Amino acid sequence: MVKSAPWNEVRPTALLVLADGTVIEGKGLGATGKAVGEVCFNTALTGYQEILTDPSYAGQVVTFTFPHIGNVGANEEDIEDLTPAARAGAVGAIFRADITDPSNFRAAEHLDQWLKRRGIVALSGVDTRALTSLLREKGAANAVIAHAPDGRFDIETLKAEARDWGGLVGLDLAKEVTSGQSSSWTETPWVWDEGYGSATESPFHIVAVDYGVKRNILRLLSSLGARVTVVPATTAAEDILAMEPDGIFLSNGPGDPEATGEYAVPMIRELLKSDIPIFGICLGHQLLALALGAKTVKMHQGHHGANHPVKDHTTGKVEIVSMNHGFSVDGKSLPEGVEETHVSLFDDSNCGISLAGKPVFSVQHHPEASPGPQDSHYLFRRFVNLIRERKGEPALAER
Repeated sequence: MVKSAPWNEVRPTALLVLADGTVIEGKGLGATGKAVGEVCFNTALTGYQEILTDPSYAGQVVTFTFPHIGNVGANEEDIEDLTPAARAGAVGAIFRADITDPSNFRAAEHLDQWLKRRGIVALSGVDTRALTSLLREKGAANAVIAHAPDGRFDIETLKAEARDWGGLVGLDLAKEVTSGQSSSWTETPWVWDEGYGSATESPFHIVAVDYGVKRNILRLLSSLGARVTVVPATTAAEDILAMEPDGIFLSNGPGDPEATGEYAVPMIRELLKSDIPIFGICLGHQLLALALGAKTVKMHQGHHGANHPVKDHTTGKVEIVSMNHGFSVDGKSLPEGVEETHVSLFDDSNCGISLAGKPVFSVQHHPEASPGPQDSHYLFRRFVNLIRERKGEPALAER
């Protein structure tokens, strides 16, 4: 239990209270108040803004293992959710060191100010190595993160809230982060000294089902010649097909795939009856696997970072990728006709599938590299080449 500080001692202004009763003290940053969520750890060295605004982190508190977070500041270009006003992404953040003043030419504001505007509760001064070890041993933990500038907390109430929260299993969070209506996307990737571009030529049409899609995924699709239409997660298959897509993309997103699958799986099964190329990432990968008859499972600690080795069995190559998922496809449950194409070299968990005889495939990791290495950018070209093949056009080189 955390006791009240004597008059001459500094009170902790933030707490992380785990469901098992563990109380971790720190210095409050970002928004005041409290948030309940699942605590995970991310091992990426850069890209904290992209991580915190990734809708796949909805309902989670991110512990950054890299000690210095915030020294390049924040800006409006590095966010990943489509609707910033909705604040789809992490609910909390945990840092080792205090946030220093920004030192980067792209910085528009201090990270602490950005966290406040974003509504993210954060704390620093935590031994993130010890917390990461705890999460590795016991698994991702349900918790409450709280920030009170006066350092006054009702510890027992916070413990009860953490203990009583049901966790991510059974939660359909895609409905909370998806787009409210269909929209067009034309922005292309960021270029040094130019910023983001705009697609001028779109020879084919891709419909992207938004379960919590990231901006950089859409940018990469647009950069390869696609006219992209983003549709809400609950869009019916007949409405998607009526748009006459040349390709269909199933996006990343948060929550339990089985819960989202209650409405997504029947829709995907209808789409699979066509010969239209389909590509899924992260939650989209899991939903496609469920639609094909496989199963998903909750992971012990999940995969969160930008340094995960994955092997592509179709090429024999090993690539370093970004990961962000707490559920995974059970590779042993893949039915006949569904091939395992990618596997994690950390724990042999499934990271990719393809459907025999159909232009359909998906991966668990995040090939858009925002943040992270660009080893897996070829997957977007692989998807586009399936479209080009169907249209009788020459393939692009995978690189």
